This record gives sequence, C-alpha cells and structure tokens, in this order.
Amino acid sequence: MAMVQEFLGQLTLQLGGGEPTYPTVVPELNFDPDKDAARIETAIKTKGVDEQTIIDVLTKRTYNQRREIAFAFERRAKKDMISALKGALSGSLETVILGLMKSTAQYDASEIKASIKGLGTDEESLIEIVCSRSNAEFMEIKKVYKELFKKDLEKDVSGDTSGDLAKLLLALVEARRAEPSSVVDYPKIDEDARALYEAGVKRKGTDVKCWISIMSERSVPHLQKVFERYKSYSPYDMQESIRKEVKGDLEKSFLTLVQCFENKQLYFANRLQDAMKSKGAKEKVLTRIMVSRCEVDLKKIRQEFKAHHGKSLYQTIAEHTKGDYQRALLSLCGGDD
Repeated sequence: MAMVQEFLGQLTLQLGGGEPTYPTVVPELNFDPDKDAARIETAIKTKGVDEQTIIDVLTKRTYNQRREIAFAFERRAKKDMISALKGALSGSLETVILGLMKSTAQYDASEIKASIKGLGTDEESLIEIVCSRSNAEFMEIKKVYKELFKKDLEKDVSGDTSGDLAKLLLALVEARRAEPSSVVDYPKIDEDARALYEAGVKRKGTDVKCWISIMSERSVPHLQKVFERYKSYSPYDMQESIRKEVKGDLEKSFLTLVQCFENKQLYFANRLQDAMKSKGAKEKVLTRIMVSRCEVDLKKIRQEFKAHHGKSLYQTIAEHTKGDYQRALLSLCGGDD
C-alpha cells in the first residue's frame, strides 16, 4: 500500500496540460464518501468535537474527494457540511479545514479577494499569489473569481493598486505569457537581456514598462536564459539589479517574479522558512502555502526546504505550531524528509 501511495505521489499529474505536479495530498485509494461523511458527522456531534477525526479524513483526501464527502454528508445529515464544520471548529484549524473545502483555484481567488477587501490592501499576500501563479493557474483563477464574486479579477486588482505596481500585477493577471517553445531563440534572448539592462542599470531612472512587458510576456524557460545572458551585460545579476532600481512593493513584486522563474518551489520554501523564523509562526502565510500548494507542488517545496534550510519542513512546522493546527499542517505536509 505504501508503495502504491509513494508511486501515486510521484505520478506527475498534468495541470491542464501545464506544469507537472508534485502533490503531498493524493487520492485515497479505498475511498468511501459515505463512510467518511458518517465519520465526520459523528466527529462533529461528539461532545467537545473530535477534531482528530476531521483532520484525519479531510487532510488525507483530495479536493474532489472532499466534495464527494460533502455531498454524502448533506444526503445523510440534511445539512451543509461546510456550515457544520464552521460551527464545530474555530481558530487556525477552522481556517485550514475551510480552505481545504475549496478547490485550489477557488482558494487562490478567495485569498486574492481577501487581500484587496476593505481598507488598505494586504500587498504582501497579493504579490505572493499574483507573482507566483502560472498562466494555466490564472485562467482557472479568473474564471472562478468571476463565478464567486461577480467581478473581473483584472478590474479588482488594478482598482486596488496604483502606479507601476498596478501595471505589473495587471499584466500578470492578464496571463499573456508565451507558452514554452521547443525552439531556443538566441537572438531574442540576447535582445531581451540587453533591453532589461538598458531599461535599468545602464540608464538614470528605470524604464519599468520595458521590464514589465518582458517579464509578463515571455515564457519561463526563455526568461531563465535571459537572466543568464543578462549577466554578460550588467555588473549585477537580475535580482541585485531589481534591488538597486526599484523600491517598496514594486521591488518585492519583481523579486518574487524572478525568484519564481528561477525556482518556484524554492521561493515557497523560503517563504515558509521566513514565516517560521521567529518564535511563533506567521500563520496566514504558513496556512496559505500549505493549503494552496498541497495538491500542486508541496512535495517539491519540501525537498527544496530540506536542501536549503538544513532541516525538514515537517520538523520546522512541528517546532513552530501546536495543537490541532499543527496536526493538520503536518498531515498536509505528508511526511518528514
């Protein structure tokens, strides 16, 4: 059984013909939605709530399976499972479990919405999501955003930010990025590398528009080669150039982009490490990455985490969190390295 699970974990499922996935949460093989629904109903009714069972069931099923459990629950209990969970749980555990009841795209859409709702924008969250998602992910997020909030994601993002930051985020959300090509276009690589240099380090001031168009329209493999070539023009690499040329949220956005182009899973591993640097944990960031990436690439994020931070993600979470919240995250983490 463990062998089969391991094999399933390595089975790289294609995301809409997009990037291969490296999930830690894979389909439960002997899946019985009615049995799971009954277990959850009992767990909710138990005096003081049996959180452990809720965690065991929902963190070890994929989103599609959780949806089937919710349908079975409604048939059995004649009430909505999400509302029942809301009533039974609280705090950080509730946030994780309710997050798991959304598809990855619904979750991303809701997190974007939350970051731009109300007074002031949570730029850090907005930047993390918008600058790290692929074309395929954006297509899905935009569709779902419209269904959930009856608004266009583009309008909301550009209406809530301003200046160059708004232009960059909008260009990314529009998902105009070229698909990777089997042909390596060396003249174009050189031209883009030179353009990035001439728009920034070489001149006084920065032609941000040029940076935005290259970084939002070129394919990722192309940009990786552009940044390599860039070093033959500029005394600083791309990340150093960004730090010198732009400041604030714009700097954060360009850095996030470049880090994701170079190694997206390492970017998330570093975000996780950063969220657990101090005594407690920045729960918002920790929850969002664990929930949003567990069916996408958390397995690879774990590998990068161990390789670059000398300790496993599992052990780090165990040290910085406690109680049911900790149990839920460790279960999503899917193992120690």
